[in-house]
Amino acid sequence: MNTIFRKSVLSVAGVAFAGGVFAGPIAAHANPVDAKPVAVAVQTNAPKPQGDQSHISLNDEQSANVKAIIAATKKAGLPERAAVISIATSLQESKLENLGHLGDMNDHDSLGLFQQRPSSGWGTPEQITDPAYSTTAFLKGLKQVDGWQDMALTDAAQTVQVSAYPDAYAQWEQQATDLVAQHWNS
Repeated sequence: MNTIFRKSVLSVAGVAFAGGVFAGPIAAHANPVDAKPVAVAVQTNAPKPQGDQSHISLNDEQSANVKAIIAATKKAGLPERAAVISIATSLQESKLENLGHLGDMNDHDSLGLFQQRPSSGWGTPEQITDPAYSTTAFLKGLKQVDGWQDMALTDAAQTVQVSAYPDAYAQWEQQATDLVAQHWNS
């Protein structure tokens, strides 16, 4: 924490403490007021979502795939940020659908939640279309990216995926964050 920021925080804390000491006894006997909860911002190391955000409604299959990605992330011993990056990547690549071969619509031999390619060494078609396997494969690649925990989601995802659309992952960060918050402890 830099010195100026630390001094600012300490100054605000001192004013708050002094105000509490002098106004505390008076406030304790004051008439209650209809208080409403106040939102408190929590600072994390994770960068904020970049750019416009997209959102889709999920069906049962997509929700099950979210839970599978989270389970694989926990099994790998990785934090929630890894699940956010994984889910955002899958939202971009397949809209969280475990895609098989799409014929003429297929991008080369890309399959599964992350559109991984057997010909690029991601695994067999059967492995790649297993949500636990494909997530673990993605996470293995993510762990090899130095500093992935603190970099922009789109940069971390792109380093693993090597997409023709490197900035596209960013649009899914908020929904991925919300999904992880909703399902991480369930």
